[in-house]
Amino acid sequence: MSRIGKMPIPVPTGVEVNVEGSRVSVQGPKGKLTQEFNPGMKITLADNVIHVERPDDSRQFRALHGLTRSLINNMVVGVTQGYSKSLEIHGTGYRAELQGSTLVLSLGFSHLVVIEPPADVQFQVNPRANTLTVEGIDKQVVGQLAAEIRAWRPVEPYLGKGIRYVGEHVRRKAGKAGKADLG
Repeated sequence: MSRIGKMPIPVPTGVEVNVEGSRVSVQGPKGKLTQEFNPGMKITLADNVIHVERPDDSRQFRALHGLTRSLINNMVVGVTQGYSKSLEIHGTGYRAELQGSTLVLSLGFSHLVVIEPPADVQFQVNPRANTLTVEGIDKQVVGQLAAEIRAWRPVEPYLGKGIRYVGEHVRRKAGKAGKADLG
């Protein structure tokens, strides 16, 4: 039995869950999420608790058991608390600013990088600390968008310039000066 899959998902007050076959809709104070799951998985709602069960112990359903439970839990947490990813920008002249809801990044290219947020995603920028935050209700969308922003200028190991997650450790290399000491 999957340790994650057999855990019940409590539904907090103010959250409405609809289970119609393999389609689950969760609506809360921050918004609404709907997702279709494998029709073989049995999803039940009783007494404000969601249970996920698998039909048999085949390899496919063992893999889907914990995944389905985690995705439904992420939906419930997303509509109640939301998700956020924070990024730091390091480098001379590198900065981020908001123009309306659009994020505009200056990353040393000959052009500005303009990123339009998808639905239910917002950006917050603190230009003084060179940090930006991606916030939304869908964990997958928030994480993917933060990864795409980071991919525009990944941190390079010699000077540490680029975009990194807050708290991310970057291993630094010595560079050419380190070779001179060997010879």
